[in-house]
Amino acid sequence: MLEFKRNGLLPALAGGHNRHFVRIEQKLGVKLAMRGNLVSIEGGPRGRTAASTALKALYARLEAGDEIGTAEVDAEIRFAEDAPHSIALKEQGASAIRTASGKITKVRSKAQLAYLDMMRQHELVFGIGPAGTGKTYLAAAYGAHLLFERRVERLILSRPALEAGERLGFLPGDLREKIDPYLRPLYDALFEVIGEQATKMMESGIIEVAPLAFMRGRTLSRSFVILDEAQNCSHAQMKMVLTRLGEDSRMVVTGDPSQSDLPNGPEGLDEALRYLHGVEGIGFARFAKEDVVRHPLVTRIVDAYDTNEKAKRGRGK
Repeated sequence: MLEFKRNGLLPALAGGHNRHFVRIEQKLGVKLAMRGNLVSIEGGPRGRTAASTALKALYARLEAGDEIGTAEVDAEIRFAEDAPHSIALKEQGASAIRTASGKITKVRSKAQLAYLDMMRQHELVFGIGPAGTGKTYLAAAYGAHLLFERRVERLILSRPALEAGERLGFLPGDLREKIDPYLRPLYDALFEVIGEQATKMMESGIIEVAPLAFMRGRTLSRSFVILDEAQNCSHAQMKMVLTRLGEDSRMVVTGDPSQSDLPNGPEGLDEALRYLHGVEGIGFARFAKEDVVRHPLVTRIVDAYDTNEKAKRGRGK
């Protein structure tokens, strides 16, 4: 039985039509019931412990003034099921970073927590894994955090301007209008972690979003650099961008080898992972389909593709 101090927060904890409680029940195999400021938990020992941990963490978010939804509920369930070491790190504040005045980003999985910890410790980090695991979003959030803390002077985001299996042909407009469609996912991540301040920061040059080709010949000092969609980098492009690092700079390279649009596959990324393994100052964070934090259906889609592609390769042998 859990007792909470403020009854006024319990409706938000349960969610509309008790949807948060239902989510916890389905994920952890428990039964929740609320009476006044008390919540009872029925089920096996492990499920009860995890549910109690998740509910306490969600309640703490509400007390801090945060709103909670399905994503936050799923995040706390994942943390509750993790090893005590991961939960201890989370409770010490290791999972939260301030990205702007009044904006805080929190990790949503054990893999994201390890990724964030790696970015704190290494000058160059590779984040490798399927779509929906938060690789780019969390890298943008950490870069914004360093900017907010004035530990870097610029935030630079880049990705190859490569068509994803389509022939788009001639695009009208000036240079910025031509390349913006390729960079839109980076803009989306920026606005989500920083808010409307992102526009002013881009206008002043503090934040730069540019195609990979614009990095050639530059030395990026006192900057946090994100190379997104690295699976679409050639050998020459990958070597070029990795050697742009200047004084007091850090870089995060994100990619999903299974979604390369290059004719010969993700050769630039694959080579970098092989060549740089064991090099001091470089970290490698790997995500799996279990780490997807988007809509739950995304996990099942990734799983279905993996299963069928493995079967296809097996038939080809």
